[in-house]
Amino acid sequence: MTPLERQSPQRLEVRGGIEIHYVQAGDGPSLVFVHGGMGDWSSWAPQWVAFSSNFRCITYSRRFSSPNSNVLDSTSHSVIEEANDLSALLDAWDAAPAILVGTSYGAYTALQLALVHPEKVLALALTEPPILPFADRVEGGKEARLRFEQEVLNPATDAFANGRPEDAVRVLTEGINGSGPGEATTQAGRERRLRNANAMRALAISSLPYPLLSEYALGQMTVPTLLLYGEHTLPVHRATTTALAELMPHAHLIRITDSGHGIHRDNPEAFNAVVLDFVNTNVRERQLG
Repeated sequence: MTPLERQSPQRLEVRGGIEIHYVQAGDGPSLVFVHGGMGDWSSWAPQWVAFSSNFRCITYSRRFSSPNSNVLDSTSHSVIEEANDLSALLDAWDAAPAILVGTSYGAYTALQLALVHPEKVLALALTEPPILPFADRVEGGKEARLRFEQEVLNPATDAFANGRPEDAVRVLTEGINGSGPGEATTQAGRERRLRNANAMRALAISSLPYPLLSEYALGQMTVPTLLLYGEHTLPVHRATTTALAELMPHAHLIRITDSGHGIHRDNPEAFNAVVLDFVNTNVRERQLG
């Protein structure tokens, strides 16, 4: 068991009763980890020691991830609500402005928050935010998006609708992370994804799970931003990340070797080194200037 996983999450309520569990440690500028679709607060175990030695780190479970018990009773859940949750959490933790480190849907969430509340964000380190409409902007991206929807999202939605969450998680895991070696295919990875299946079910039944972000606002944003993508990531993720980098001329785009979609767990040494260098440089610059 890792140092992070030995912690007992604290509980709080925001926005009129939404339950959130989180863990925090360390001193310094606030740094908040935002996990992906089938993750939870424990997803950032490979980062915890390295980052909490330099920052006040907080990792939390997003609204429908374990051990939260929020009831899924809406078909309108999206990154917009997730960003509103994060905004309220930053206030509750007295953590703004914060460095936000997010992966997949967590990266999408962090980026949406930075667009709406830039004053709450010191810097962004984002791994492959799945802003699916952006895939169509690059060569081959539309085909990759349609294939992803037809072969992954639609079958997963059907599995959830028919009471087969295990099948939905299997389809999503292989379709999002690929079938090659990596944390997603380990026993621990499969167990984590299954206990957090409700988070992906919330998106599966949503009427707008992957809303388009403002291209103009992205181009005007001044928050220091690092965009990461994995060497072996799937075409749809590469397309969305490439398109986002083109829309954000100030962002730094870096490929991480020996990794797929889950970079921070597939190659934590490289991820930690690149992100720590980026946030240390940019936080120092903003604090001095």
